[in-house]
Amino acid sequence: MNTKEKIAFLDLITPHVELEEELVNVFRTALRTAGFIGGPAVEGFEHEFAEFCHAQHCVGVGSGTDALRFAFVAAGIRSGDSVITVPNTFIATTEAISQAGAVPEFVDVDEHTYTMDPNKLREFLETQCDITSSSAQPISRRTGRKVTAVVPVHLYGQMADMDAILNIAERFHLIVIEDACQAHGAEYLSRKQNGWKRAGSMGHAAAFSFYPGKNLGACGEAGAITTNDAKIAHTCRMLRDHGQAKKYYHAMEGYNGRLDAIQAA
Repeated sequence: MNTKEKIAFLDLITPHVELEEELVNVFRTALRTAGFIGGPAVEGFEHEFAEFCHAQHCVGVGSGTDALRFAFVAAGIRSGDSVITVPNTFIATTEAISQAGAVPEFVDVDEHTYTMDPNKLREFLETQCDITSSSAQPISRRTGRKVTAVVPVHLYGQMADMDAILNIAERFHLIVIEDACQAHGAEYLSRKQNGWKRAGSMGHAAAFSFYPGKNLGACGEAGAITTNDAKIAHTCRMLRDHGQAKKYYHAMEGYNGRLDAIQAA
């Protein structure tokens, strides 16, 4: 062995060269069918990825940031809310919270897993928030805003302690959105549900990124939302396509956040 040979920390070339013929065929099919946006490739991916995540619905979108933003809005996070997450995450997590009109607040991570510490979450809600008679939800003393959601960030291919986080969320009436952008296929042993659960199947919704450097990467920008809530899935489909449920009928203000067919395929 050549001891001077370097092993790349991240090699995005070799796996794509190995898949070159399959990838070229994908592009060739798109060229010959003009199937660039939506269509069978996107629908097929959504079906297979939902099945892979053990979720009922998958909505393909343009990026992981889109996935987070649309999931927040569709789940009911609104302007004036506070959303709890962790500080050791990519800025997209907090960008999406802000773009939904809310303010991010932070709790620390478990020193062994680097994912959200449920004890810190509970401590924040019990000691840094007030419960008013007019609202069953906590009010942050720091911001004066109603805390409506918590975003655990699964990291390094492992999931946060979801049983504990979901129990706390239920007690304080919080929406739970999984940031699963680095946890494709990760599993969690749920004692509450007596079995292994996949990332993207436990919260109200979850966001995935397929940026090329992720655990599962596309050849460009791509993302997806998984959920077991049909209403959230329907709203995400509208949000990604300018708020329209059918062509030129716009029920809400949306975004251009569609997943293109080449990336899906």
